[in-house]
Amino acid sequence: QVQLVESGGGLVQAGGSLRLSCAASGIIFSLNTMGWYRQAPGKQRELVAAITSDGMTNYADSVKGRFTISRDNNKKTVYLQMNSLKPEDTAVYYCNAKRGYGSPWWGQGTQVTVSS
Repeated sequence: QVQLVESGGGLVQAGGSLRLSCAASGIIFSLNTMGWYRQAPGKQRELVAAITSDGMTNYADSVKGRFTISRDNNKKTVYLQMNSLKPEDTAVYYCNAKRGYGSPWWGQGTQVTVSS
């Protein structure tokens, strides 16, 4: 059974930092592209950052220079370090795992709230 469990969300003031973690089980973690998505109220879910199995990364323009995605294949965990947070970063953040052309798996989400 595939499980992606996010943690690390919370309430933070603008300019602050948070580190999200996503622990995976039931998949060959090292072969999956891992991603972080977010969904704000009334908006579509959007890609925040992704990291491939060989460590290549890409970021949404809105978070470049502020967020960093990383992975630890030994711990089967992907991280999202979020710095210089803004109120517009407020959303539910979801972890995503995808391998090749297979269907993606999703975590349950973790709330991030940035106060002004």
